[in-house]
Amino acid sequence: MRTSIARALQLVLLILLALLVLTPLLWLVSTSLKGPAEDIFSSPPALLPSAPSVDAYIRLFQDNPLTTYLFNSTVVSGLAVLANLLFCSLAAYPLARLRFAGRGVVLALVVATILIPFQVVMIPLYLLMVQLGLRNTLLALVIPQAATAFGLYLLRQSFLGVPKELEEAARIDGCSRLGEWWNVMIPAAKADLITLAMFVFIGTWSDFLWPLVILDDPSLYTLPLGLQQLSSSFSLDWRIVAAGSVVSILPVLLLFVLLQRFILPNASGDAVKG
Repeated sequence: MRTSIARALQLVLLILLALLVLTPLLWLVSTSLKGPAEDIFSSPPALLPSAPSVDAYIRLFQDNPLTTYLFNSTVVSGLAVLANLLFCSLAAYPLARLRFAGRGVVLALVVATILIPFQVVMIPLYLLMVQLGLRNTLLALVIPQAATAFGLYLLRQSFLGVPKELEEAARIDGCSRLGEWWNVMIPAAKADLITLAMFVFIGTWSDFLWPLVILDDPSLYTLPLGLQQLSSSFSLDWRIVAAGSVVSILPVLLLFVLLQRFILPNASGDAVKG
């Protein structure tokens, strides 16, 4: 009986905590659905719109090239995710499995780069992109995100947890080192690969500073830059700003909903084919 009461109280507490955390998001959605005649700054504030309307979303897409911003963000984020999964997994495998002189030093130097703020390398990176002729290109947004120290370290730790017997069995079957990486390590690290993909996607999708520095052409703006154009000192409609914020959040929520079932504790059984 006491256990049931404790579980019920715990459930109620978690529900209240979830509602508290979701309040800003609910307020954002509510603001985007309020009609032009409704006061969004009324006192006391109204959480639910009295007459829900999608007028803000219609004007958002009609008056702004939002589809272009969405396309650019999707391309940049997708390429950054693919590049991270490829390069980080290729670099993590030798650091996890191969024995060579200076392996620990290489790993320490790579991980130490996490401590360096992006603002420190932003100007050298900008000059490099200019010299390569990549300024005002979407490729300039992808290259800095193509590999991350976090991703390399995450996958190295994942590969270390894979039983060596699986590699030995693959080697007996005639697999090369590259074959072991593809047929053994990648399936076994599926959960960590998906976790890395989500982190990279969210970071690239919401990045504002670097696109602001490297892009001048409005046709190449990503979604955060495009949403920034919605607000100005002369004209500001908070309903449209809220609608744009909701649109920017939806892909991230959709990605999490689709991939959350794959984020499980690492299981080497994924690499075993019966």
